[in-house]
Amino acid sequence: MNDVDRIACHPSVRAAMNLYREDLDSICEQIIRIQQIPAPTFSETDRAVYIQERFETLGLVDINRDSLNNVFGRLSGENPQGRPALVISAHLDTVFPHETDLTTRLDGELLYGPGIADNSTGVAGLLILADSLSRFGLRPAADVWFVANAAEEGLGDLRGMRAVVDRFGSRALYVVVEGGFYGQLAHEAVGVRRYRIDVTALGGHSWGEFGSPSAIHVLGRLIAAIDDLSVPENPKTTYNIGVIEGGFSINTIAPWARLWLDLRSADGQALNRLVDQAQTIVRNLNRFHSERGTGVKLVSELVGNRPAGAIDRHSPIVQWADAALRHVGCDQVRYIISSTDANIPLSRGYPAVCLGLTKSGNSHRLDEYIELSHLPAGLGQLLLITLAAAGYKGA
Repeated sequence: MNDVDRIACHPSVRAAMNLYREDLDSICEQIIRIQQIPAPTFSETDRAVYIQERFETLGLVDINRDSLNNVFGRLSGENPQGRPALVISAHLDTVFPHETDLTTRLDGELLYGPGIADNSTGVAGLLILADSLSRFGLRPAADVWFVANAAEEGLGDLRGMRAVVDRFGSRALYVVVEGGFYGQLAHEAVGVRRYRIDVTALGGHSWGEFGSPSAIHVLGRLIAAIDDLSVPENPKTTYNIGVIEGGFSINTIAPWARLWLDLRSADGQALNRLVDQAQTIVRNLNRFHSERGTGVKLVSELVGNRPAGAIDRHSPIVQWADAALRHVGCDQVRYIISSTDANIPLSRGYPAVCLGLTKSGNSHRLDEYIELSHLPAGLGQLLLITLAAAGYKGA
């Protein structure tokens, strides 16, 4: 019998897991309460204040909120000396701006709402887990830190989690909680580099200065060159230009244009090669226009760097996560390579795994949803890995 199965046999643990099924309505109310607080990246204050208040209500200690709006709270272990702490984290921010209509609706087993899965459900999981440990007297040996972190999405560039890992370093194990992808585990992190590339030119009137270089035309050649790049299928490596902008009017030769470039790979070296290829294209275009004195200039600025990393699948924290999933009824555990807050500890070689609490769909869309039927099992999984990783022995 593994640690997870042994822990799951304790009556108090079984009672906590049963409550997840019996109390699903109040769990959904908690998820919606969080989802109703706007939290775009860099504007997480209101949601962070709410979580801080809930941490206080739940009896956690050493509660504080840092300058980034990361919120910390600790459940004291029975015998923490010499043991790594366990950090359970979920990101506060969403991709939706403040003015977004956050109305939710229930359709059978599906609960819809912007940000309901990513990551209102994950943040709610922190509160539900802390309540379970307190209510049922489940006190593990190691300290458990609950962390609701900021700035995971988009240009947040995982800066909230960077601060968390800077604080705890190698003195902790890390479990990153997402609302979606129940049944999947990530112990390998996709590396991501993001660039803003600006093109400037002299511009002018579309008739009178015809022939003068257009920043938009140059941007088009840059896009075509990037699209001609060859990338490996294994390790999977990708590029994407997600946004383009520029110019003033239809009859103006554009004096400026811009694109936002996303480069990814499951392998750090492959990502570096792709970055070098993209930057070579930019340098070559700059050289071409410099030699001809056209007045065109391209500037590439790094705006995001999510480092790649991985730990062995046989690492204890990954095995506990696997065993927890199987115990709650997930017979086919999928291992995925993803870009999450777990990138930061994994890139530094620290024990970390990312898991999900339920299945979801339409991520980052206004009709995002979660499947309620998987929530009890997902929360049970989180409880079991927490107890196993923090050294719970039971009465």
